[in-house]
Amino acid sequence: MKRLFLMGALLFASLGGAMAQTNGYMARTGVYAENGRTVVADPRTTLAVDLTVRKEVILCGPYARYAQKYLGVMAPLSNKTLYAIEHASMALCDDPMSDVRAGKVPEPTTGTMSHSRSEREFARLQPDKTSLTVYPLEDAAREAASTIYSLRRHRLELITGEAGENVFGAGLQAALDEIERLEQSYLELFLGKRVVTTRTERFFIRPKEASRQYIVCRFSADGGILPETDLSGDMVLLRIVPSGDTETPYETTKSSGYETFRVADPSECTLSYGSEVLDRRVLPIFEFGRTVKIEVPRK
Repeated sequence: MKRLFLMGALLFASLGGAMAQTNGYMARTGVYAENGRTVVADPRTTLAVDLTVRKEVILCGPYARYAQKYLGVMAPLSNKTLYAIEHASMALCDDPMSDVRAGKVPEPTTGTMSHSRSEREFARLQPDKTSLTVYPLEDAAREAASTIYSLRRHRLELITGEAGENVFGAGLQAALDEIERLEQSYLELFLGKRVVTTRTERFFIRPKEASRQYIVCRFSADGGILPETDLSGDMVLLRIVPSGDTETPYETTKSSGYETFRVADPSECTLSYGSEVLDRRVLPIFEFGRTVKIEVPRK
């Protein structure tokens, strides 16, 4: 109802050259004069497709092969990099009257589950190194596992009050935080690191009358977003299905006293990756609309 009111206001409330240029579904087209200058209008639609990709980097810990033996858990035994499409959306570009508009591309974010100083590599001096003695790898893993269990016992004693009866308040919390940091550093030696990064990339699609589908990009779990020409990834595909509903009550058949407008078609736009539908919405597409005559009151 609000959009119909806007459309009526834009078409009839203003006179001659003061008429507004566009609304969400209709735009002035052709050659006309406005504010003392000649305007050549050819309404076009540009779609912004945003893909938010999650990149997960898994780094194998130096004691990974002993995780099950000493900690009773399975750990990754090799480095891996995995990609996944976390979110996808479509919107119109440069259309202030539209309800669906493309905003700014979000800044990349990086998170890690560890407390170490480096996110993408292990510390050169390992946290279980407390003496000059060089242990074989399995002995070092056993010592690290023993330290983990010791830290957990100390934490439990602090929480239950069995150790450090004068440790309370902020001092208790600081001690617990430090134990947590140390435990995580030791666990990394067995379980490795997991670094997660999210990044949003924007693609621009300009529909053509003769085409109903467009390859936005290609994507794979191993390589992330790939160029359209890289056949190692599956297509991220945009399909546009026009509705054919371009009727307007303001159309006239008069041979004079009219202006030409382009009526956009409310088309169903579907963004998919393989069999998965990433986003689906109805957007006004000028390329699948039609040009109509609108009677305009004159001074």
